[in-house]
Amino acid sequence: MAGLAIIEIAQKVAKAWRSVQNEWKHSNKSTSKYGKRVRRRINIPSQNRGGAGCSTSSSSETTTSYGVLEDRSSGRSMSWKDVYSMAVKWRQISEPCDPVVWINKLSEEFNSGFGSHTPMILGQAKVIRYYQNYERTFDVAKTIMKDKLFVHNKSDNIIDLPKDKIQAIIDAKNCSDLYNIVGEDFWLATRCSSTAFEEKQLEGTRITLVKMAEGGFDFAIRTPCMPSRWNEFDAEMAMAWEAVCNAYCGETYGSTDFDVLENVRDAILRMTYYWYNFMPMSRGSAVVGFSVLLGLLLAANMEFTGKIPKGIQVDWEAILNFNPNSFAESIKSWLYPSLKITTSWKDYPDVASTLATTGSVVAALSSYDD
Repeated sequence: MAGLAIIEIAQKVAKAWRSVQNEWKHSNKSTSKYGKRVRRRINIPSQNRGGAGCSTSSSSETTTSYGVLEDRSSGRSMSWKDVYSMAVKWRQISEPCDPVVWINKLSEEFNSGFGSHTPMILGQAKVIRYYQNYERTFDVAKTIMKDKLFVHNKSDNIIDLPKDKIQAIIDAKNCSDLYNIVGEDFWLATRCSSTAFEEKQLEGTRITLVKMAEGGFDFAIRTPCMPSRWNEFDAEMAMAWEAVCNAYCGETYGSTDFDVLENVRDAILRMTYYWYNFMPMSRGSAVVGFSVLLGLLLAANMEFTGKIPKGIQVDWEAILNFNPNSFAESIKSWLYPSLKITTSWKDYPDVASTLATTGSVVAALSSYDD
Protein backbone atom coordinates (compact mmCIF):
# COMPACT_ATOMS: atom_id res chain seq x y z
CA MET A 1 0.00 0.00 0.00
CA ALA A 2 2.60 2.54 1.11
CA GLY A 3 4.84 1.96 -1.91
CA LEU A 4 2.14 2.77 -4.47
CA ALA A 5 0.92 5.69 -2.38
CA ILE A 6 4.45 7.13 -2.23
CA ILE A 7 4.88 6.88 -6.01
CA GLU A 8 1.49 8.46 -6.75
CA ILE A 9 2.20 11.31 -4.34
CA ALA A 10 5.59 11.89 -5.97
CA GLN A 11 4.09 11.88 -9.47
CA LYS A 12 1.25 14.28 -8.72
CA VAL A 13 3.32 16.64 -6.57
CA ALA A 14 6.01 16.72 -9.26
CA LYS A 15 3.38 17.85 -11.79
CA ALA A 16 2.23 20.60 -9.46
CA TRP A 17 5.81 21.72 -8.86
CA ARG A 18 6.47 21.74 -12.59
CA SER A 19 3.61 24.18 -12.98
CA VAL A 20 5.03 26.33 -10.19
CA GLN A 21 8.47 26.25 -11.78
CA ASN A 22 7.18 27.27 -15.20
CA GLU A 23 5.49 30.28 -13.68
CA TRP A 24 8.61 31.11 -11.69
CA LYS A 25 10.71 31.03 -14.87
CA HIS A 26 8.16 33.15 -16.67
CA SER A 27 8.02 35.71 -13.86
CA ASN A 28 11.81 36.06 -14.00
CA LYS A 29 11.66 36.88 -17.70
CA SER A 30 9.04 39.56 -17.50
CA THR A 31 7.66 41.94 -14.92
CA SER A 32 4.13 41.25 -13.75
CA LYS A 33 1.58 43.83 -14.88
CA TYR A 34 0.47 44.33 -11.29
CA GLY A 35 3.91 44.08 -9.74
CA LYS A 36 3.18 40.99 -7.66
CA ARG A 37 1.44 37.65 -7.82
CA VAL A 38 -2.03 37.36 -6.40
CA ARG A 39 -3.11 34.69 -3.93
CA ARG A 40 -6.68 33.58 -4.18
CA ARG A 41 -9.00 31.09 -2.63
CA ILE A 42 -9.44 28.07 -4.88
CA ASN A 43 -11.98 25.24 -4.80
CA ILE A 44 -10.43 21.89 -5.66
CA PRO A 45 -12.59 18.89 -6.59
CA SER A 46 -12.22 15.86 -4.33
CA GLN A 47 -10.05 13.11 -5.85
CA ASN A 48 -11.14 10.01 -3.96
CA ARG A 49 -11.22 7.00 -6.29
CA GLY A 50 -12.20 4.64 -3.48
CA GLY A 51 -15.86 4.54 -4.46
CA ALA A 52 -18.88 4.95 -2.23
CA GLY A 53 -17.63 2.39 0.28
CA CYS A 54 -14.36 4.21 0.85
CA SER A 55 -15.13 7.85 0.12
CA THR A 56 -15.26 10.40 2.91
CA SER A 57 -17.10 12.85 0.72
CA SER A 58 -19.57 13.07 -2.11
CA SER A 59 -18.33 13.17 -5.67
CA SER A 60 -19.26 16.83 -5.93
CA GLU A 61 -17.46 17.89 -2.77
CA THR A 62 -14.72 20.49 -2.99
CA THR A 63 -12.02 21.33 -0.50
CA THR A 64 -11.37 24.99 0.12
CA SER A 65 -8.07 26.25 1.46
CA TYR A 66 -5.71 29.18 1.39
CA GLY A 67 -2.88 26.64 1.66
CA VAL A 68 -2.63 26.08 -2.09
CA LEU A 69 0.09 26.79 -4.58
CA GLU A 70 -0.30 30.33 -5.88
CA ASP A 71 -2.68 31.20 -8.71
CA ARG A 72 -1.90 29.02 -11.76
CA SER A 73 -3.39 29.20 -15.24
CA SER A 74 -2.84 25.42 -15.54
CA GLY A 75 -5.45 24.65 -12.90
CA ARG A 76 -3.10 22.17 -11.19
CA SER A 77 -3.22 23.90 -7.82
CA MET A 78 -2.73 21.59 -4.87
CA SER A 79 -3.38 22.17 -1.17
CA TRP A 80 -1.75 20.38 1.76
CA LYS A 81 -4.95 18.41 2.23
CA ASP A 82 -4.91 17.28 -1.41
CA VAL A 83 -1.42 15.89 -0.85
CA TYR A 84 -2.38 13.91 2.24
CA SER A 85 -5.69 12.79 0.73
CA MET A 86 -3.77 10.68 -1.77
CA ALA A 87 -2.28 8.61 1.07
CA VAL A 88 -5.63 8.58 2.90
CA LYS A 89 -7.26 7.02 -0.17
CA TRP A 90 -4.74 4.17 -0.21
CA ARG A 91 -5.14 3.60 3.52
CA GLN A 92 -8.92 3.43 3.11
CA ILE A 93 -8.78 0.87 0.31
CA SER A 94 -6.11 -1.30 1.93
CA GLU A 95 -8.12 -1.66 5.16
CA PRO A 96 -11.78 -1.21 4.13
CA CYS A 97 -13.10 -2.22 7.56
CA ASP A 98 -11.24 0.60 9.32
CA PRO A 99 -13.07 3.93 9.74
CA VAL A 100 -10.36 6.06 8.11
CA VAL A 101 -11.97 9.49 7.81
CA TRP A 102 -11.07 13.13 8.34
CA ILE A 103 -12.15 14.14 11.84
CA ASN A 104 -13.88 17.30 10.62
CA LYS A 105 -16.22 15.10 8.55
CA LEU A 106 -17.62 13.64 11.79
CA SER A 107 -19.78 16.67 12.55
CA GLU A 108 -21.19 15.65 15.95
CA GLU A 109 -17.95 14.11 17.20
CA PHE A 110 -15.93 16.99 15.75
CA ASN A 111 -17.91 19.69 17.52
CA SER A 112 -17.69 17.79 20.80
CA GLY A 113 -13.92 17.42 20.52
CA PHE A 114 -13.55 13.85 19.22
CA GLY A 115 -10.04 12.60 19.76
CA SER A 116 -7.96 9.49 19.35
CA HIS A 117 -7.12 7.44 22.44
CA THR A 118 -3.76 5.66 22.53
CA PRO A 119 -3.05 3.93 25.87
CA MET A 120 0.39 2.86 27.04
CA ILE A 121 -0.91 1.36 30.28
CA LEU A 122 -4.44 0.05 30.63
CA GLY A 123 -5.36 -1.20 34.08
CA GLN A 124 -2.64 -3.62 35.11
CA ALA A 125 -1.58 -4.31 31.52
CA LYS A 126 1.16 -2.77 29.43
CA VAL A 127 -0.03 -2.12 25.88
CA ILE A 128 2.64 -3.85 23.82
CA ARG A 129 2.42 -1.63 20.75
CA TYR A 130 2.92 1.63 22.63
CA TYR A 131 4.49 0.81 26.01
CA GLN A 132 7.96 1.53 24.63
CA ASN A 133 6.97 5.22 24.79
CA TYR A 134 5.82 5.07 28.41
CA GLU A 135 8.97 6.25 30.20
CA ARG A 136 9.53 9.13 27.84
CA THR A 137 5.88 10.22 27.92
CA PHE A 138 5.88 9.97 31.72
CA ASP A 139 8.96 12.23 31.88
CA VAL A 140 7.35 14.73 29.48
CA ALA A 141 4.23 14.84 31.68
CA LYS A 142 6.38 15.52 34.76
CA THR A 143 8.26 18.29 32.94
CA ILE A 144 5.06 20.03 31.87
CA MET A 145 3.53 19.74 35.34
CA LYS A 146 6.68 21.19 36.92
CA ASP A 147 6.87 24.06 34.42
CA LYS A 148 3.19 25.02 34.28
CA LEU A 149 2.14 24.12 37.85
CA PHE A 150 -1.35 23.21 36.74
CA VAL A 151 -3.26 20.42 35.01
CA HIS A 152 -6.90 19.96 33.94
CA ASN A 153 -9.45 17.63 35.47
CA LYS A 154 -11.83 15.52 33.37
CA SER A 155 -14.29 18.42 33.30
CA ASP A 156 -11.54 20.58 31.74
CA ASN A 157 -11.27 22.77 34.82
CA ILE A 158 -7.81 23.89 35.93
CA ILE A 159 -6.22 22.25 38.97
CA ASP A 160 -3.44 24.43 40.36
CA LEU A 161 -0.37 22.67 41.72
CA PRO A 162 1.37 24.44 44.62
CA LYS A 163 5.11 25.01 44.36
CA ASP A 164 5.75 22.71 47.31
CA LYS A 165 4.62 19.84 45.03
CA ILE A 166 7.52 20.36 42.61
CA GLN A 167 9.88 18.00 44.39
CA ALA A 168 7.17 15.35 44.60
CA ILE A 169 6.64 15.69 40.84
CA ILE A 170 10.37 15.31 40.21
CA ASP A 171 10.53 12.24 42.46
CA ALA A 172 7.44 10.52 41.01
CA LYS A 173 8.33 7.05 39.71
CA ASN A 174 5.01 5.72 38.43
CA CYS A 175 1.40 6.54 37.63
CA SER A 176 0.32 6.05 41.22
CA ASP A 177 2.83 8.64 42.46
CA LEU A 178 1.70 11.17 39.88
CA TYR A 179 -1.97 10.52 40.53
CA ASN A 180 -1.54 11.01 44.29
CA ILE A 181 0.04 14.42 43.73
CA VAL A 182 -3.08 15.65 41.89
CA GLY A 183 -5.63 13.53 43.73
CA GLU A 184 -7.98 12.92 40.79
CA ASP A 185 -8.10 12.07 37.09
CA PHE A 186 -6.33 14.72 35.02
CA TRP A 187 -4.86 15.66 31.68
CA LEU A 188 -2.22 18.08 30.42
CA ALA A 189 -1.32 19.25 26.94
CA THR A 190 2.05 18.98 25.24
CA ARG A 191 3.48 22.06 23.60
CA CYS A 192 3.78 22.49 19.84
CA SER A 193 5.66 25.60 18.74
CA SER A 194 4.07 27.38 15.79
CA THR A 195 6.03 28.44 12.73
CA ALA A 196 3.16 30.28 11.08
CA PHE A 197 2.41 32.48 14.10
CA GLU A 198 5.31 34.02 15.98
CA GLU A 199 5.63 32.93 19.62
CA LYS A 200 2.34 31.02 19.48
CA GLN A 201 2.07 27.65 21.20
CA LEU A 202 -0.41 25.21 19.68
CA GLU A 203 -2.01 22.47 21.74
CA GLY A 204 -0.22 19.29 20.75
CA THR A 205 -1.64 16.13 22.26
CA ARG A 206 -3.09 15.47 25.71
CA ILE A 207 -1.43 13.13 28.18
CA THR A 208 -4.15 11.69 30.40
CA LEU A 209 -4.06 9.75 33.67
CA VAL A 210 -7.29 8.08 34.76
CA LYS A 211 -7.72 5.74 37.72
CA MET A 212 -9.65 2.64 36.75
CA ALA A 213 -12.32 1.10 38.98
CA GLU A 214 -10.95 -2.39 38.57
CA GLY A 215 -7.47 -1.28 39.61
CA GLY A 216 -4.53 0.31 37.87
CA PHE A 217 -4.53 3.30 35.58
CA ASP A 218 -5.29 4.33 32.03
CA PHE A 219 -2.18 6.28 31.02
CA ALA A 220 -2.61 7.46 27.46
CA ILE A 221 -2.35 10.19 24.89
CA ARG A 222 -5.55 11.65 23.48
CA THR A 223 -5.56 14.04 20.55
CA PRO A 224 -8.56 16.38 20.54
CA CYS A 225 -9.92 17.85 17.33
CA MET A 226 -12.19 20.72 18.24
CA PRO A 227 -13.05 23.21 15.45
CA SER A 228 -10.78 25.90 16.94
CA ARG A 229 -7.81 23.52 17.08
CA TRP A 230 -8.55 22.32 13.54
CA ASN A 231 -8.47 25.90 12.25
CA GLU A 232 -5.12 26.59 13.92
CA PHE A 233 -3.46 23.50 12.52
CA ASP A 234 -5.05 24.01 9.10
CA ALA A 235 -3.31 27.39 8.94
CA GLU A 236 -0.07 25.83 10.19
CA MET A 237 -0.19 23.07 7.59
CA ALA A 238 -0.96 25.58 4.84
CA MET A 239 2.11 27.62 5.77
CA ALA A 240 4.27 24.50 6.04
CA TRP A 241 3.17 23.24 2.60
CA GLU A 242 3.87 26.62 1.05
CA ALA A 243 7.36 26.50 2.59
CA VAL A 244 7.96 23.07 1.01
CA CYS A 245 6.96 24.38 -2.42
CA ASN A 246 9.07 27.52 -2.06
CA ALA A 247 12.08 25.49 -0.93
CA TYR A 248 12.00 23.22 -3.98
CA CYS A 249 10.80 25.52 -6.75
CA GLY A 250 13.12 28.18 -8.12
CA GLU A 251 16.89 27.72 -8.21
CA THR A 252 16.68 24.34 -6.43
CA TYR A 253 14.16 22.79 -8.84
CA GLY A 254 15.31 19.48 -10.34
CA SER A 255 18.54 19.38 -8.34
CA THR A 256 20.25 16.04 -7.72
CA ASP A 257 22.74 17.52 -5.27
CA PHE A 258 21.99 16.24 -1.76
CA ASP A 259 23.45 19.31 -0.05
CA VAL A 260 21.51 21.72 -2.26
CA LEU A 261 18.28 19.95 -1.24
CA GLU A 262 18.86 20.50 2.51
CA ASN A 263 16.22 23.22 2.83
CA VAL A 264 13.72 21.02 1.01
CA ARG A 265 14.29 18.16 3.45
CA ASP A 266 13.96 20.51 6.41
CA ALA A 267 10.69 21.94 5.09
CA ILE A 268 9.24 18.45 4.50
CA LEU A 269 10.14 17.37 8.04
CA ARG A 270 8.58 20.55 9.42
CA MET A 271 5.27 19.81 7.70
CA THR A 272 5.45 16.19 8.90
CA TYR A 273 5.91 17.43 12.47
CA TYR A 274 2.73 19.48 12.34
CA TRP A 275 0.77 16.65 10.69
CA TYR A 276 1.61 14.27 13.52
CA ASN A 277 0.72 16.80 16.20
CA PHE A 278 -2.47 17.61 14.29
CA MET A 279 -3.56 13.93 13.97
CA PRO A 280 -6.60 14.84 11.84
CA MET A 281 -7.66 11.28 10.92
CA SER A 282 -9.93 8.99 12.92
CA ARG A 283 -7.36 6.26 12.16
CA GLY A 284 -4.26 5.91 10.05
CA SER A 285 -2.57 9.26 10.71
CA ALA A 286 0.79 7.57 11.37
CA VAL A 287 1.12 5.65 8.10
CA VAL A 288 -0.44 8.49 6.08
CA GLY A 289 2.08 10.94 7.51
CA PHE A 290 5.07 8.71 6.78
CA SER A 291 3.83 7.90 3.27
CA VAL A 292 3.54 11.60 2.45
CA LEU A 293 6.97 12.27 3.96
CA LEU A 294 8.56 9.69 1.67
CA GLY A 295 6.42 10.74 -1.31
CA LEU A 296 7.56 14.36 -1.04
CA LEU A 297 11.19 13.31 -0.67
CA LEU A 298 10.85 11.16 -3.78
CA ALA A 299 9.25 14.04 -5.70
CA ALA A 300 12.42 15.98 -4.85
CA ASN A 301 14.57 13.08 -6.19
CA MET A 302 15.39 11.56 -2.79
CA GLU A 303 14.39 7.92 -2.29
CA PHE A 304 14.29 6.34 1.16
CA THR A 305 16.04 2.98 0.89
CA GLY A 306 16.28 2.01 4.56
CA LYS A 307 13.98 1.01 7.40
CA ILE A 308 12.68 2.76 10.47
CA PRO A 309 14.97 1.64 13.32
CA LYS A 310 13.60 -0.78 15.88
CA GLY A 311 12.00 1.06 18.78
CA ILE A 312 11.29 4.23 16.78
CA GLN A 313 7.74 5.39 16.04
CA VAL A 314 7.94 8.54 13.93
CA ASP A 315 4.60 9.96 15.05
CA TRP A 316 5.62 9.67 18.70
CA GLU A 317 8.89 11.45 17.95
CA ALA A 318 6.84 14.40 16.71
CA ILE A 319 4.36 14.29 19.58
CA LEU A 320 7.02 14.22 22.29
CA ASN A 321 9.16 17.00 20.81
CA PHE A 322 7.97 20.53 21.46
CA ASN A 323 9.19 22.14 18.23
CA PRO A 324 9.82 21.03 14.63
CA ASN A 325 13.58 21.49 14.82
CA SER A 326 14.03 19.07 17.70
CA PHE A 327 11.79 16.58 15.89
CA ALA A 328 13.90 16.87 12.75
CA GLU A 329 17.10 16.34 14.71
CA SER A 330 15.62 13.23 16.34
CA ILE A 331 15.12 11.41 13.01
CA LYS A 332 17.82 12.86 10.75
CA SER A 333 20.42 10.42 12.10
CA TRP A 334 18.68 7.41 10.54
CA LEU A 335 16.57 9.03 7.81
CA TYR A 336 19.20 11.04 5.92
CA PRO A 337 21.84 8.28 5.55
CA SER A 338 19.12 6.14 3.94
CA LEU A 339 18.21 8.73 1.29
CA LYS A 340 19.52 8.02 -2.19
CA ILE A 341 19.49 10.59 -4.97
CA THR A 342 17.56 9.14 -7.91
CA THR A 343 15.43 10.14 -10.87
CA SER A 344 14.55 6.60 -11.98
CA TRP A 345 11.08 6.93 -10.42
CA LYS A 346 10.19 9.32 -13.25
CA ASP A 347 10.15 6.35 -15.63
CA TYR A 348 7.43 4.51 -13.66
CA PRO A 349 3.97 4.24 -15.23
CA ASP A 350 1.50 6.80 -13.95
CA VAL A 351 -0.14 5.20 -10.93
CA ALA A 352 -3.44 7.10 -11.13
CA SER A 353 -4.14 6.12 -14.75
CA THR A 354 -2.68 2.60 -14.52
CA LEU A 355 -4.77 1.77 -11.44
CA ALA A 356 -7.82 3.79 -12.36
CA THR A 357 -10.49 1.78 -10.51
CA THR A 358 -10.94 0.43 -7.02
CA GLY A 359 -10.86 -3.10 -8.42
CA SER A 360 -7.47 -2.56 -10.07
CA VAL A 361 -6.10 -1.07 -6.85
CA VAL A 362 -7.32 -4.03 -4.79
CA ALA A 363 -5.81 -6.42 -7.35
CA ALA A 364 -2.48 -4.62 -7.12
CA LEU A 365 -2.52 -4.68 -3.33
CA SER A 366 -3.41 -8.39 -3.36
CA SER A 367 -0.68 -9.48 -5.78
CA TYR A 368 2.70 -10.82 -4.71
CA ASP A 369 5.67 -12.71 -6.09
CA ASP A 370 6.27 -16.34 -5.13
